[in-house]
Amino acid sequence: MSLQHTLSDHDLKTRLIAGEESAFAELYDRYSAPIYQYIKKFVHSTDLSEDLTQEIFIKIWQCKSKLCEVRSIRAYLFIMARNHTLNSLKKALRSDVAMSEVLNSFVEERNDTEESLLSKEYHEYLEKALEALPSRTREIFKLCRQQGKSYDEVATELGISRNAVKNHMVGSMKILSASAKRDLGISLSVLLTVFLK
Repeated sequence: MSLQHTLSDHDLKTRLIAGEESAFAELYDRYSAPIYQYIKKFVHSTDLSEDLTQEIFIKIWQCKSKLCEVRSIRAYLFIMARNHTLNSLKKALRSDVAMSEVLNSFVEERNDTEESLLSKEYHEYLEKALEALPSRTREIFKLCRQQGKSYDEVATELGISRNAVKNHMVGSMKILSASAKRDLGISLSVLLTVFLK
């Protein structure tokens, strides 16, 4: 018989502190779905929400002795979920890959006026930044990043060396990256995630 029908949260907490794995399994069954849904409101990413949910329950098991001071395990779980998620998002801001994933999901899953305006603003910003580049550099950037062509394909199309294409791309990425950080406070890869949608 499942512990669910016989144990209150308080009893579940007591058994968890005592190190009973069945109590941990029950806690997970009882609360993992609502915690996941709560986290998803913050990160808008299925994969990230699942990972963060797992991490929270692992932390609970690893620090179960601290639960003695906890009055409501349910409230504690939600506070922990909020804090862990916000801390992870702060770290994600320092990781282009994670930030791009969050932004990708954000753009895919939500499409109201505010996000549309933000996306439009980023598009306009990048177009303006591209206009400031030398015309050949701008042309190469658009061929590589917007049309997805390889350096070799662009070199053949424009009748220049692959190395020349690479040099133009490195130069444009440096300029655009510095502009995005300075003016928008975001990395170029995050800006391009929106731009290339």
